Amino acid sequence: MRTSENCNTTGDDTAEPCPIERGMRILGGKWKGSILWHLKDGPLRFNELARQLGGASKKMVDQRLKEMEEQGLVLREVISTRPIAVAYSMTDTGRSALRVLEALKEWTDANRF
Repeated sequence: MRTSENCNTTGDDTAEPCPIERGMRILGGKWKGSILWHLKDGPLRFNELARQLGGASKKMVDQRLKEMEEQGLVLREVISTRPIAVAYSMTDTGRSALRVLEALKEWTDANRF
Protein backbone atom coordinates (compact mmCIF):
# COMPACT_ATOMS: atom_id res chain seq x y z
CA MET A 1 0.00 0.00 0.00
CA ARG A 2 1.31 3.41 -0.99
CA THR A 3 1.49 6.23 1.57
CA SER A 4 1.59 9.95 0.86
CA GLU A 5 5.26 10.02 1.90
CA ASN A 6 6.37 7.65 -0.86
CA CYS A 7 6.55 8.39 -4.53
CA ASN A 8 4.41 6.33 -6.85
CA THR A 9 6.62 3.54 -8.13
CA THR A 10 3.79 1.22 -9.12
CA GLY A 11 3.08 2.94 -12.43
CA ASP A 12 -0.49 3.59 -11.30
CA ASP A 13 -1.37 6.90 -12.97
CA THR A 14 -4.52 7.26 -10.85
CA ALA A 15 -2.59 7.40 -7.56
CA GLU A 16 -2.09 10.76 -5.89
CA PRO A 17 1.35 12.25 -6.65
CA CYS A 18 3.96 12.05 -3.92
CA PRO A 19 5.16 15.18 -2.09
CA ILE A 20 8.20 15.53 -4.40
CA GLU A 21 5.97 15.46 -7.49
CA ARG A 22 3.49 17.92 -5.94
CA GLY A 23 6.34 20.27 -4.94
CA MET A 24 7.86 20.10 -8.42
CA ARG A 25 4.50 21.01 -9.92
CA ILE A 26 4.48 24.15 -7.79
CA LEU A 27 8.13 25.25 -7.91
CA GLY A 28 9.28 23.42 -11.02
CA GLY A 29 7.14 25.40 -13.45
CA LYS A 30 9.21 27.38 -15.91
CA TRP A 31 10.39 30.67 -14.35
CA LYS A 32 8.67 30.13 -10.98
CA GLY A 33 11.84 29.46 -9.01
CA SER A 34 13.56 32.39 -10.73
CA ILE A 35 10.65 34.69 -9.95
CA LEU A 36 10.81 33.79 -6.26
CA TRP A 37 14.59 34.17 -6.26
CA HIS A 38 14.34 37.70 -7.68
CA LEU A 39 11.67 38.64 -5.12
CA LYS A 40 13.79 37.49 -2.16
CA ASP A 41 15.14 40.98 -1.44
CA GLY A 42 11.74 42.66 -1.52
CA PRO A 43 8.86 43.68 -3.77
CA LEU A 44 9.46 44.45 -7.43
CA ARG A 45 7.33 46.15 -10.02
CA PHE A 46 6.21 43.94 -12.87
CA ASN A 47 8.44 45.55 -15.52
CA GLU A 48 11.52 45.42 -13.31
CA LEU A 49 10.91 41.76 -12.52
CA ALA A 50 10.38 40.95 -16.21
CA ARG A 51 13.66 42.76 -17.06
CA GLN A 52 15.57 40.81 -14.42
CA LEU A 53 14.29 37.50 -15.80
CA GLY A 54 15.81 38.30 -19.19
CA GLY A 55 14.71 35.42 -21.40
CA ALA A 56 11.08 35.32 -20.29
CA SER A 57 8.43 37.18 -22.28
CA LYS A 58 6.16 39.56 -20.39
CA LYS A 59 3.25 37.29 -21.27
CA MET A 60 5.04 34.31 -19.68
CA VAL A 61 5.95 36.31 -16.56
CA ASP A 62 2.34 37.48 -16.26
CA GLN A 63 1.03 33.90 -16.56
CA ARG A 64 3.46 32.55 -13.97
CA LEU A 65 2.73 35.38 -11.55
CA LYS A 66 -1.02 34.72 -11.83
CA GLU A 67 -0.45 31.02 -11.12
CA MET A 68 1.82 31.83 -8.20
CA GLU A 69 -0.70 34.29 -6.78
CA GLU A 70 -3.42 31.61 -6.95
CA GLN A 71 -1.04 29.16 -5.23
CA GLY A 72 -0.35 31.63 -2.44
CA LEU A 73 3.34 32.16 -3.28
CA VAL A 74 3.21 35.85 -4.24
CA LEU A 75 1.09 38.90 -3.51
CA ARG A 76 0.04 41.41 -6.16
CA GLU A 77 -0.33 45.03 -5.12
CA VAL A 78 -1.66 47.79 -7.35
CA ILE A 79 0.50 50.83 -6.60
CA SER A 80 -1.04 53.27 -9.05
CA THR A 81 -3.98 53.15 -11.41
CA ARG A 82 -2.86 55.90 -13.84
CA PRO A 83 -0.73 54.62 -15.36
CA ILE A 84 -1.24 51.23 -13.79
CA ALA A 85 1.71 50.09 -11.72
CA VAL A 86 1.79 46.71 -10.01
CA ALA A 87 4.33 45.30 -7.57
CA TYR A 88 4.82 41.71 -6.50
CA SER A 89 6.16 40.37 -3.23
CA MET A 90 6.48 36.96 -1.62
CA THR A 91 4.06 35.54 0.87
CA ASP A 92 5.33 33.60 3.88
CA THR A 93 4.69 30.43 1.88
CA GLY A 94 6.75 31.76 -1.02
CA ARG A 95 9.51 32.83 1.35
CA SER A 96 9.61 29.33 2.86
CA ALA A 97 10.45 27.97 -0.62
CA LEU A 98 13.71 29.94 -0.59
CA ARG A 99 15.29 27.19 1.54
CA VAL A 100 14.59 24.73 -1.27
CA LEU A 101 15.94 27.11 -3.91
CA GLU A 102 19.07 27.85 -1.87
CA ALA A 103 19.70 24.10 -1.46
CA LEU A 104 19.24 23.64 -5.21
CA LYS A 105 21.70 26.47 -5.89
CA GLU A 106 24.28 24.94 -3.54
CA TRP A 107 23.81 21.48 -5.09
CA THR A 108 24.19 22.93 -8.61
CA ASP A 109 27.36 24.82 -7.66
CA ALA A 110 28.85 21.87 -5.78
CA ASN A 111 28.35 19.55 -8.74
CA ARG A 112 29.37 22.16 -11.32
CA PHE A 113 26.18 21.85 -13.34
